[in-house]
Amino acid sequence: MAWIYLVFAGLFEIGWAVGLKFTAGFTRPVPTVLTIASMAVSLTLLGLALKTLPLGTAYAIWTGIGTVGTVVLGIALFGESTHALRLACIGLIVVGIVGLKVVSPE
Repeated sequence: MAWIYLVFAGLFEIGWAVGLKFTAGFTRPVPTVLTIASMAVSLTLLGLALKTLPLGTAYAIWTGIGTVGTVVLGIALFGESTHALRLACIGLIVVGIVGLKVVSPE
């Protein structure tokens, strides 16, 4: 169950990271409330995952999911760069996430 919590925590991290862009410096009420709610859910789920998963593994995977998802949505929503080297670096993060999952004791 901890891994499920961790994956959803990472997805909600993507939500709040992307949500920050839509808050316009916290001047838009609806995006601001949704962003803060996503932060709370993400941290709550991370906390639940940390009950059984190693701290370093869980944190690295949480931030990795958030990073990769945020980059993908940045490309899709905001037209950010798809330079091959940038995508290769994101691929390395994915490899790291998978590697941490494979070697994790849980």
